[in-house]
Amino acid sequence: MAPHDDQPEVEDEAMVSDTHKRPISTIVIFIAMHTEALPLVNRFQLKEDHDSLFPEGVPWVRYHGIYKDLHINIVQPGKDSALGVDGVGTVSASLVIYATIHALKPDLIINAGTAGGFKVKGAAIGDVFLASEVAFHDRRIPIPVFDLYGVGLRQAFSTPNIVKELNLKIGRLSTGDSLDMSPHDEASIIANDATLKDMEGAAVAYVAELLKVPAMFLKAVTDIVDGDKPTAEEFLQNLSDVTAALDETVAKAIDFINGKCLSEL
Repeated sequence: MAPHDDQPEVEDEAMVSDTHKRPISTIVIFIAMHTEALPLVNRFQLKEDHDSLFPEGVPWVRYHGIYKDLHINIVQPGKDSALGVDGVGTVSASLVIYATIHALKPDLIINAGTAGGFKVKGAAIGDVFLASEVAFHDRRIPIPVFDLYGVGLRQAFSTPNIVKELNLKIGRLSTGDSLDMSPHDEASIIANDATLKDMEGAAVAYVAELLKVPAMFLKAVTDIVDGDKPTAEEFLQNLSDVTAALDETVAKAIDFINGKCLSEL
């Protein structure tokens, strides 16, 4: 018989095993920008939650509804109260995901959104990738062990059957709080062996791991970071068309997930 101190760990492993064998019921889709979320809200006919499960006064938004056998929730940081722009970045993502997991206890998190891509790694405008691993590129702490903590490399939840069914490209995702790329960031992104660059993914991964919820990352390429066009210009030019590609891919993923357990993904 295992020592008493080991019992909680055994119980946790049993709970994880049961969860992976139980049909998925509740999904949270985290999307940073309203423009990116709206096609999915309309596709699944989700309703905005006006009796918010979030703390009073925060701008965070939740849309929810039933699709087939799934409870679907799309959560967003909403608009900055002072400037009226989408609350992009790692701080908002961390807070919203933390509050959402506590309130809804989802079986699976999908971080869907747009990202920059690197043509040297095979990315093209409109490609939708499933991230294999996520890391930060702007938390440089040049002290032993703290340097690894700063990078925060984490594995995304493995979904080989979704990859095969949707014929998705695979690549590493690197996260930072700036849309542009400084020379320091570029060096860190290269060190991360990243194909994609976004502003939320690694933060979502950190909270999901902390609270033991599987997370997958679907990212559609709006701009080529190592291309010859200004990032902001290319991002805005392609946002609408690429969001449509993201919407289509997320919808196909949801259809595949319906009726399955985590171990079947």
